[in-house]
Amino acid sequence: MIEVGSVIAQKVFWIDRDLLKAYANASGDQNPIHQDEVFAKSVGLPDVIAHGMLTMALVGKFITDWAGGSAPVKEFSGRFVKPVIVPAGAKVDLTVSGTITEVHGDDVRIDIMATSAGVKVLGMSKALVSFSQMSSL
Repeated sequence: MIEVGSVIAQKVFWIDRDLLKAYANASGDQNPIHQDEVFAKSVGLPDVIAHGMLTMALVGKFITDWAGGSAPVKEFSGRFVKPVIVPAGAKVDLTVSGTITEVHGDDVRIDIMATSAGVKVLGMSKALVSFSQMSSL
């Protein structure tokens, strides 16, 4: 049942340097802060960081998986507050969950929480989903 206060079960996505390289190649975003540890540290970052758009894509996947596809998703937004830090040889989590904050007609508003290593990486992250278009719950 969809009601205010319902929690959407969390999902953990695992990010490592291989995924960053694959994403860089697919997206064309070869910025060295996403692949070169020495460069990333030289510009003040603690280590290589995940692409912001990769983070958003994974959060978007969380929403579309829950909604049963992309068609029901009317809006999706978020603000980057911290980077996802990806040390060499490690897999780091991007843990995503959601809470239904409003149900109005066929529309469901969801507040989304996205963290990595226990640190909030997205702020003001929200989605608006039309449950009349959802294939299943």
